[in-house]
Amino acid sequence: MANDDLGRNLRRLRRLASLTQEELADRSDVSVDVIRQLEQGRKHSARLPTLHALVNGLGVELTTLLGDPPAVSSGENDGPRFVAMRRAVMPVLWGPEPAPPTADFSPARLREQIADGWTQYHSAEFDTVMKALPDLISHARTATASADEDDRKAGFAVLAKALQLAGHVAVRMGKTDLALTSLERAIGAAGQSGDPLLVPMIVNSVAWTYQRQGRLDDALSIALRAAAEMGRTNTADALKVWGALTMSAATSAARSGDYERAAAMMEMAEKEAARVSKLPEAGDNRMVSVFSPSSVRIERVRLAVQYGHPQDALALAKGMRLSKDTPPSWRTWLLLDVARAHTDTGDAAGAVKTLESLRRVAPTWMQHHTLAVAIVRDLWNLPNHPPGLAALAEFLGVRE
Repeated sequence: MANDDLGRNLRRLRRLASLTQEELADRSDVSVDVIRQLEQGRKHSARLPTLHALVNGLGVELTTLLGDPPAVSSGENDGPRFVAMRRAVMPVLWGPEPAPPTADFSPARLREQIADGWTQYHSAEFDTVMKALPDLISHARTATASADEDDRKAGFAVLAKALQLAGHVAVRMGKTDLALTSLERAIGAAGQSGDPLLVPMIVNSVAWTYQRQGRLDDALSIALRAAAEMGRTNTADALKVWGALTMSAATSAARSGDYERAAAMMEMAEKEAARVSKLPEAGDNRMVSVFSPSSVRIERVRLAVQYGHPQDALALAKGMRLSKDTPPSWRTWLLLDVARAHTDTGDAAGAVKTLESLRRVAPTWMQHHTLAVAIVRDLWNLPNHPPGLAALAEFLGVRE
């Protein structure tokens, strides 16, 4: 596939992993000459098996090397909306303290707006979320200045969730250092909220950000520690937070090469997920970690295909019924992973059929996703094209 950022990303990730080109070649079983040509910009494309081998050698996911789909419709990584969000996360030094809220201020309405922001985030409406975040963060800081203790704690809770959301958007923009700043401030706010689930929930976001930076040992360590410190999970919300941390730990283990340990963690998580519907709910599902039998199975499929077990991935995905609370973004990722698994097993027709479903569900997302383009380009290079491939290739600009 063609990707102008491929060589630059490869060089950055290799250096983050403290690997020489020769060491990465040895780990990935990709020739050092190919790695040099990619990093030097003399080669601008690589086939999917080569990309898989490189990310396995680096210990990262494929989208970390290729890049996520554009998070902003304009494609401007440092456009005005992102700058405004960054300023809200990091207000000016020695700026004025937030004024107490006015009489018409409604903590419930603010919480609802932040919950809506999380829904939009999971629907990949990143531009919409960035537009709203500066005001949401500002209003949440105002709530923390309330004279009423309960309102003040509620303000810290919504501030924590708003800063956590900003951290997630920053990761999608490729700004992981800003994400960590936002998440550290979210943890500080969560500690003053009185909600025992907020800190471990945000720790999970930190672990995900560490993964994106290739800091797999750090990600694994903090996820396991936060899960262990939670103790008994006797509510649905607590179990969801524990489950999300366990899945995160499994992902870090898999990317570190310990696929068996990761698979065992995911099997345990899937068994525990069956308890969610039997426990009392305490909060808004939009504000709690994503954890259900469906989400665990989707993650198991992702790990299986990412780490060279495509047959396992297809077996896990077969006959899946997604729960109603499965975010749209998770559904699209499942289809993309199943398409990857079909490609890896040589089932071009199955891959095309799955990609056609993905096009119906998320056409814009698919059109901009470098991995979807990579799969179609690999299929297009085959001698025999299954029905439907020509239309997909034209849609993604692969036909030459």
